[in-house]
Amino acid sequence: MNILVTGGAGFIGTNLIKRLLEDKHNVISIDNYSIGKKENEQDGCTYYDMNLSEEPLDKIRMSKPDIIFHLAARARIVPSIQNPAFTLFNNLNSTIRVLDYARSKKIPVVYAGSSSAHGDLYANPYTFSKWNGEELCKLYHNVYKLPVTICRFYNVYGDGQLTEGAYCTVLGIFERQFKSGQCLTVTGDGLQKRDFTYVGDIVDGLIRCGFGLSTGYVRVNDTVWELLSEDISGQVFELGNGKNYSILDLVDGFGETDNIEYIPARPGEVRESLNTDNKAQNLLKWKPTGDIIEYIKQNYLEVK
Repeated sequence: MNILVTGGAGFIGTNLIKRLLEDKHNVISIDNYSIGKKENEQDGCTYYDMNLSEEPLDKIRMSKPDIIFHLAARARIVPSIQNPAFTLFNNLNSTIRVLDYARSKKIPVVYAGSSSAHGDLYANPYTFSKWNGEELCKLYHNVYKLPVTICRFYNVYGDGQLTEGAYCTVLGIFERQFKSGQCLTVTGDGLQKRDFTYVGDIVDGLIRCGFGLSTGYVRVNDTVWELLSEDISGQVFELGNGKNYSILDLVDGFGETDNIEYIPARPGEVRESLNTDNKAQNLLKWKPTGDIIEYIKQNYLEVK
């Protein structure tokens, strides 16, 4: 298949492209490299350096995509609070451009949503922009019958995660601090809980959505495909592990409970996230396998 990935040089996009190339698909990425990195580029994928919020998708040279995975976004809460207009303009404009391009060519779209949609939608510009992106997807589905699904990500971790800058996650920060022998910085009281989901599980969920949307089938195992029991277009799938840990649980996983520096809580963040919706498991046969405490043990402690 011909597959277009926006945000393909980022953390999740890179992992998705690796998997798509392994499965022998023709892949094109669009990224403006504001967060994504050139060193993430994969042999066999064609990369376009483009600003989706300002440039038309018609400039890319490829046969009509069979699926679009729209991952590109200005992520993270704190940067969005610091520069709301920038976040809102980029996230909403890029989504409108992708949806309108897909509408004109009748291409299925998988949109990367956020579990922050379960909290206060007006808590910060990032949450607001991602929720509005979901609403745009629903609009294009309802009015134009565009095949689109929404995959809500929970706190994603894993290979290739950022460890520097405003866009890195808590595990990325802890990874850098642990490896350099620094104190682990804990925001607030550290008792806030997150549903941490392994990036490989996120990629698997995305692919199940994309190919289910495009073909009507879902992969049961390496050799067996099964007809979906219902049309998934217009639906929302929660890609969360279904188990959450506190930030202090992660600190304990590193064995660093006596090496903590507490810093003020971040504005606009929710107290707890936890996926309790099993629709992805039931309909897409999706089975998350990662556990962040085991990941810490295997990747930081056993190789120390």
